[in-house]
Amino acid sequence: MHIYDDLDRKLIGILRGDARAPVSKLATLMGVSRATVQARMDRLVDSGAVLGFTIRAREDSGPEGVRAIMMIEVSGQSTTQVIRSLRGLPALHQLHSTNGNWDLVAQISAESLADFDRVLREVRSISGITNSETSILLSSV
Repeated sequence: MHIYDDLDRKLIGILRGDARAPVSKLATLMGVSRATVQARMDRLVDSGAVLGFTIRAREDSGPEGVRAIMMIEVSGQSTTQVIRSLRGLPALHQLHSTNGNWDLVAQISAESLADFDRVLREVRSISGITNSETSILLSSV
């Protein structure tokens, strides 16, 4: 398990805002050398503390599509494997662990109802998922 220090937290915070920032820019923003930034990034990735780098697309930049929240129940000790499988789905935009009746909450986006149906079937076929409940988001208020 990785223990974060202040420099790690600062690096992760900057990367959350711009995961494509070049190492030289990160070094300038953090006030350290490029070698230090690269070593920290390598260590965070190697330890599993950072799972990858991605983009965040504006929700209003594409077609409206279908957006939903899915609550997921996971069996036994399979949570880590289920999370790994879910993270590989492009339609899944956010994933959260939670308490209560559900183990995970996922935000899903799909281009059409047919695509949404396919995503639901794909999620529900993941080994370790025992139950789910999905609510389509109709409008933001």
